[in-house]
Amino acid sequence: MKINVVLVEPEIPQNTGNIAITCSCTNSKLHLIKPLGFSLEEKYLKRAGLDYWDKIDLEIYENLDGFF
Repeated sequence: MKINVVLVEPEIPQNTGNIAITCSCTNSKLHLIKPLGFSLEEKYLKRAGLDYWDKIDLEIYENLDGFF
């Protein structure tokens, strides 16, 4: 069974990154629900030290209703 971690409107990229790497290590799925307090564009992720996002089982939703 896979664990699902859901972040609703996360604002701090470093905190989200720490949770994301934990999800990667534990083979958990990360769900991010917009709006996000940061950009997921590759150049911003690399600047924040989050260059491992391609290894994360990630799903992004436009809003909470889209998640449910």
